[in-house]
Amino acid sequence: MAKHIFVTGGVTSSLGKGIIAASLAKLLQARGLKVTIQKLDPYINVDPGTLNPYEHGECYVTEDGAETDLDLGHYERFLNIPTSQANNVTTGRIYQTVIEKERAGAFLGKTVQVIPHITDEIKNRISLQEKSNNFDIVITEIGGTVGDIESLPYLEALRQLRREIGKENCIVVHLTLIPYLKAAQELKTKPTQHSVKELLQAGIQPDILVCRTEHHLPKELKEKLALFCNVDENSVIEAIDAETIYDVPLLMLKEKLDKTALKKLNIKNTPEPDLHNWKEFLGKLKNPTREVNIGLVGKYNELQDAYKSIYEAFIHAGAVNECKVRVIPIHSERLESGDVVAKLKEMDGILVAPGFGERGIAGKLEAIRYVREHNVPFFGICLGMQCAVVEFSKNVLNIKDANSTEVDPNTPNPVIDLMDDQKKVTIKGGTMRLGAYNCKLSKNSISYKAYGKSDISERHRHRYEFNNVYLDRMEAAGLMATGKNPESGLVEVVELKDHPYFVGVQYHPELKSTVENPHPLFVSFIKAALQNK
Repeated sequence: MAKHIFVTGGVTSSLGKGIIAASLAKLLQARGLKVTIQKLDPYINVDPGTLNPYEHGECYVTEDGAETDLDLGHYERFLNIPTSQANNVTTGRIYQTVIEKERAGAFLGKTVQVIPHITDEIKNRISLQEKSNNFDIVITEIGGTVGDIESLPYLEALRQLRREIGKENCIVVHLTLIPYLKAAQELKTKPTQHSVKELLQAGIQPDILVCRTEHHLPKELKEKLALFCNVDENSVIEAIDAETIYDVPLLMLKEKLDKTALKKLNIKNTPEPDLHNWKEFLGKLKNPTREVNIGLVGKYNELQDAYKSIYEAFIHAGAVNECKVRVIPIHSERLESGDVVAKLKEMDGILVAPGFGERGIAGKLEAIRYVREHNVPFFGICLGMQCAVVEFSKNVLNIKDANSTEVDPNTPNPVIDLMDDQKKVTIKGGTMRLGAYNCKLSKNSISYKAYGKSDISERHRHRYEFNNVYLDRMEAAGLMATGKNPESGLVEVVELKDHPYFVGVQYHPELKSTVENPHPLFVSFIKAALQNK
């Protein structure tokens, strides 16, 4: 039977429960234990697939095509193992399952209630991982903060589960904030005390307190927290602000978070964690020998989390190339007013980001025209690749009314068109082309050289695709289809002939970049940007 660790949060949101959960998982994995992480989200959406990026940040897609919370990206980047549909559960999905069971007559005429039916389904979802895989430890992050109405069923399910399997098999790590009052020059423990009190009202005593802080916690303060929150003194863990998220596992190692958790779970005789590769990565990350400026042309730049995986993939690729990657967000709408040269001339490379809808498209086309005509390294992802096809059609093939049917449904030249299997779709959630698909790369292409092989698999999230009716004309003029899906013939990769680095991909390579396996396309793009300096 797997042991369970639950991570809850209090005082405020955005404290970094996902990073703490991933860091603890990394330390336990480095000790040779088989670990997975899952996220329970209290919102009623079935998944984040229909949410605006400004609302929820990036929608992270798993290998099996689940649209999930961006925290799953952190889990994969830290652990270097794929997650799945089972790793992210929302209140919407829980209720949907219970209601479907009720409609099918599964409850034999009983009144369906939050307790026991909703809580039973939550417990069932929590246990799915240990039923389907041979994990030693399952870490479960409960979204939101303690005290939120929508989180209560999850806390009740946790209380019941803990009672059923015993405290030796189920511990609670509670993440809180220790604010610093500048005027008083004092760290305050009261918010944490109140947060623990909220947990106690739900019938849950936390085992470990992880305290986010801007200043080191003195011994007296830790003693005070231990006394008033009823935990051991060595179970009060300092989580000071870190330079990068990748420092956090080492900070948690120093604080003995993994040892404390193992002791409470009665897991003995594990070796010391092997973090050689992680430390090597951090060494390269913190000691760059060069620097590049990468312009990220997108339309959700106000919220960095909207492109979270892209930013992290640049960090991984920068470490490989031993250079600092300065990602400079450029709002595509601001490129529509002209003077593109002035706004882009300082960039060593340009990435045109994914997205949906008509807004900002004209600016993306201007950016692509600039990089094409000035031989600046270009990397287009999903919509970025589609914009590259439209720009080439308009300005090289001279098809002035060429467009994507997403932007202009009535265009006479739909060089990017809605996929056939999408034309009858009326329900938006979970109906795009999602998850991993195969791709075959042409030899001697930039992408082939980057991957070092012709057969690859990448994750997708799109409804529109390259229209193969125009393929011959494109290739004759120099825009080559260098990657195709072997089953459907869908164009996955386009590259511009006689350009130092011009690559557009229909898939999302950023989703597969991890600390231990940086994505080869990001690595090769940064290398090209360095050569362009």
